[in-house]
Order: sequence, then C-alpha cells, then structure tokens
Amino acid sequence: MSVHELEAQFQRKIDAEVKIEPRDWMPEAYRKTNIRQISQHAHSEIVGMLPEGNWITRAPSLKRKAILLAKVQDEAGHGLYLYSAAETLGAARETMIDDLNSGKAKYSSIFNYPTLTWADMGAIGWLVDGAAILNQVMLCRTSYGPYARANVRICKEESFHQRQGFESLLVLSKGSAEQKAMCQDAIDRWWWPSLMMFGPKDSESTNNDQSIHWKIKRKTNDELRQQFVDMIAEQVKLLGMTLPDQHLKWNAERQHFDFGEINWEEFWNVVKGNGPCNKQRLAARNKAHDEGAWVRAAAVAYAEKSNERSQNNHNSWAAA
Repeated sequence: MSVHELEAQFQRKIDAEVKIEPRDWMPEAYRKTNIRQISQHAHSEIVGMLPEGNWITRAPSLKRKAILLAKVQDEAGHGLYLYSAAETLGAARETMIDDLNSGKAKYSSIFNYPTLTWADMGAIGWLVDGAAILNQVMLCRTSYGPYARANVRICKEESFHQRQGFESLLVLSKGSAEQKAMCQDAIDRWWWPSLMMFGPKDSESTNNDQSIHWKIKRKTNDELRQQFVDMIAEQVKLLGMTLPDQHLKWNAERQHFDFGEINWEEFWNVVKGNGPCNKQRLAARNKAHDEGAWVRAAAVAYAEKSNERSQNNHNSWAAA
C-alpha cells in the first residue's frame, strides 16, 4: 500500500471508532502527538505528588494522613502505567524521565503553585482533580487503545480523590471561623490555576484541530473549561463559599455560566518555567532521581544475574 492508502485506511478506522493498537500502522505525527500527550500526563502525575506529599506528615489526623498517603500512591501508579502506555509507541522511559528532569518536557502548570495550608489538600482534590477528571473521562474514548484503557482505571481513582477533597473542604466549611476562612482562601488561590489546567484558549492552541480529527481528544480546551465552570459553580454553593470571579453568573440564553478572563500572561509565564515553584519541583525530582540511582543499578544487576542463571539452566537441560 502507498502512504496515501495507509492514511486513508487509518482514518477510516478512526471514524469507525476502532481503537488504534501499538502494532497498527499510524502516521508519524499521530505517534508523536500521542507520545507528547501521554508523557506529559505521566509527568503531571509524578510531579503532582510533590505538593501533596509535603503535607503527609502534617495531616491533622491519622485518617487524613492515610487518605492522603493513599492518594499520593495512586498518583505514582498512574504515572508508571502512563509511561508504559507511551512505551508502546516506541518512547523510551529513560528519555522521557530525562526530559522531565532537564525541564525540556512539560507537565501541568497547576503543580507549580505552592500548598500553603491544609485546606489546599481539599482544594486540590476538589478543583485540580475535578478538572483532571473532565479531561480523563474524555480520554477514556481516545483513539489510541493503550491510553484509553489506562484512563479507565485512572478515572475511577481520580473520582475518589475529588470526593475526598470536597469532603475535606466541607468539614472545614462547617468548622470554626478560622477554618472557614482557610477553606475560602484555598478556593481563592486554586480557582484560576485550575481553569488554566485546560490549556490555552482554542484560538491559540496549535494541536486542537488535528487531535479532534484523529479523536485523540473529543472536546476542545474551551469546551472542557466551560463544562468545569458549570460544574464547580453549582458545587461551591454546597460549601457556602464563593468563587473569586465577579463576572461569574448564569447565562439563561447560553445555558452556561459566564466567567471572567484568565490571566494568560501568568499562564504562559508558568508554562515557560517561571512559576512560583517550577525550579523547586524540578530540583525535587532531580534529587529523588539521583538518590534512587542505586535502586535502578541493583534492579539491572539482579535482572542480568537472573537471565544468566536462566540461560545456564537452559544449557544444562539441553546438554542432558
């Protein structure tokens, strides 16, 4: 088949909702787009452990400590099997991790903001994981099979994370005046960065159209952002709190909430590595990578000895 015929056959499979699998022919641009997206998702899960891990030892109760520890462990698992999904496209895990540690690879800008109080753990669970779920539910139907299947499990666990975050804020919202103020402060600080998680507006996104055509994505950045605003604007009422947007109001004609303009200068500044915690996050990742070198070396040595032992046993059996 010619390349043109292969591309036509590939698109017919996409249009028919047939999943693309690792051994299937695919355009190189499709492969690269998926590697970029899946690796960025994996990086975000790994870096996302840092702002929450900072509060494990300072959780206000054993119950909260256990919940947060379980959540951070979940995120580590998400990162590992997302790296595995990217490997099915020919990406080397070592290269992906090196790109993350060097600052070459991107991850979600949300994780470059500091966690200042315990209430931030609730806000991250409710807002950050809530935004992530909208992306990931869509990605359960993405056209690349291994990525779609990975997101099914991720969504189940992220749904727990969001409910846990909301419950944590709900407890604070019914507490003392100081606890209520802490809850409102966390919402104020995490609201706009959460909206930024959906990426640039559609008019400035260079990948939206092609990703939609290939069904890598099912909705645009702005569509997902609007869905998130509509969801959170109702949920915040249950907390008795407010969102920090004076332009937020229901639009009966559109049947959606109107909301204010994102500070895009801040968004691009964080994406380019100049956010409040960019350097801190990369320093932490490099420190962990360096300190874990002996574990990787030990695993390689063990694998080599196991292979050698298996080969010797096989030779002995063959000789007999």
